[in-house]
Amino acid sequence: MNKKLEHQFVTELENNQNIVHKVCTLYTNDRDSHQDLFQEITIQLWKAYPKFRGESKFSTWMYRVALNTAITLYRKSKRTIQTQDYESVVFKIKADTYDETEEQQLKLLYGAVKQLGDIEKALIFLYLEDKNYTEIAETLGITEVNARVKMNRIKNKLRTILNP
Repeated sequence: MNKKLEHQFVTELENNQNIVHKVCTLYTNDRDSHQDLFQEITIQLWKAYPKFRGESKFSTWMYRVALNTAITLYRKSKRTIQTQDYESVVFKIKADTYDETEEQQLKLLYGAVKQLGDIEKALIFLYLEDKNYTEIAETLGITEVNARVKMNRIKNKLRTILNP
């Protein structure tokens, strides 16, 4: 691969790496798994980058590759090993710069989202990232109407989980 293409990839990855970290947080339970998934997603992005045609935004394409990689690895891992709960190893920020209420709400939300199916997780993740239904549908490879219907079902499911 030529240096220009390599430089473009590295720049785009650096500018959008938070997307990959968020996907990793959804599909892993510990730091080592997070780092492994991040590395695997980066490898898959690198392999696929020469085929990126620019028909969508880089971030949309990146979501798609990251989510597909995470879902594939998540399904494989569910058949093999249990991982340690993420909350037991998560790094805590100083209390004076951190609102614990928000952390508790995020823990509840992540706990509820982890109970959803693979595609449901991806859909709610994109929704929480303020992606519109057109972008969600494009990223997941479904119709916009299907994305809206699934989202309504997921919202109802999350209400049930969070408010039994």
